[in-house]
Amino acid sequence: MTSIPHVTPGEPNPLRALTLDRLRCRTSMKWRTYPEDVLPLWVAEMDVPLAEPVVRAVTDAMALGDTGYPAGTAYAEALAAFAAGRWGWDGLAVERTAIVPDVMLGVVEMLKLVTGPGDAVVVNPPVYPPFFQFVGNMDRRLCEAPLGADLRIDFGRLEEVFRRVVAGGRRAAYLLCSPHNPTGTVHTADELTAVAALAERYGVRVVADEIHAPLVAGGVDFVPYLSVRGAQSGLSLMSASKGWNLAGLKAALAVAGPAAAADLARLPEEVSHGPSHVGVIAHTAALCDGTAWLDALLAGLDDNRSLLAELLAEHLPAITYRPSAATFLAWLDCRPLRLGDDPADVFLDRGRVALNSGIPFGTGGAGHVRLNLGTSPEVITEAVRRMAAALA
Repeated sequence: MTSIPHVTPGEPNPLRALTLDRLRCRTSMKWRTYPEDVLPLWVAEMDVPLAEPVVRAVTDAMALGDTGYPAGTAYAEALAAFAAGRWGWDGLAVERTAIVPDVMLGVVEMLKLVTGPGDAVVVNPPVYPPFFQFVGNMDRRLCEAPLGADLRIDFGRLEEVFRRVVAGGRRAAYLLCSPHNPTGTVHTADELTAVAALAERYGVRVVADEIHAPLVAGGVDFVPYLSVRGAQSGLSLMSASKGWNLAGLKAALAVAGPAAAADLARLPEEVSHGPSHVGVIAHTAALCDGTAWLDALLAGLDDNRSLLAELLAEHLPAITYRPSAATFLAWLDCRPLRLGDDPADVFLDRGRVALNSGIPFGTGGAGHVRLNLGTSPEVITEAVRRMAAALA
């Protein structure tokens, strides 16, 4: 499989388009959770205007009153074309897709298809906190196979957990985060092939959350899990929501490997009633016509990763930061600062910067924070200045 290079962007960096005053007019969670003197660099919303093709598609739908229920396969067709053009993967079969309300609700539905009450779901902490929340609320046993010190999958530990959770003939699933949130790790083709081999050996079903797939750094290849050898029985969840900042326009796609088609066919019909029709329109427009905007965003995120590394080296050199290969998130190891298990509290109270605490990300999260890079260089610069001042 050959990845297609990013197109040279013909648009300005969307991360530089909006002022802080303009952003504070927003009414979303990011901007209304904390007082106005706090810089919000926490929840995964970006400080960008929407791509013009998305705005046009939604505006046209509003003018037409096209606000009913979703229908058809336009979203799946758009994702298949994007996957072929962006990742060189032509194996996304529209007939093996299903529309779901969003990625996490899709994860829940996929896990229901391949596991039962009391069965195990394996995750790789530190990992996206809703994995713990959603799995815990669906009567499944969550089992940790922590990442290695290099923030990559520890295959020895993963095999040990797989062996344990299927003992006695129990079913089990592996909830794979790809690219990984919060570390931004992009799993290689060899790593994903090894995952598929282990899953096959132990009879574990893989459900891959690939929501951050469009957000890979320059020179890095994203490999869809279902594209690797041995992944035929896997299930994937994909969406345009993170790549184009569409979290408030709910829509995602479940994608089945060839050997999982029968499982996906058992998805209850009412699940398809949950997505927003306007969301489907927006996500389809993003995938079809929003690649120039995406490329401009990716270039801006590459710049922001470098900027953050420089600022931390200058002002907070004790913090360990490995610029990520994907996502718009930065995972910061603050343990050398000796701020306790939850340094986010210190940066909020003393510096008026809101970051995600590492604790909810599970094993390996204590002493860490997650910082949202999806903002302007000026905001990042001010945030680091405040974080450093908080320790003075």
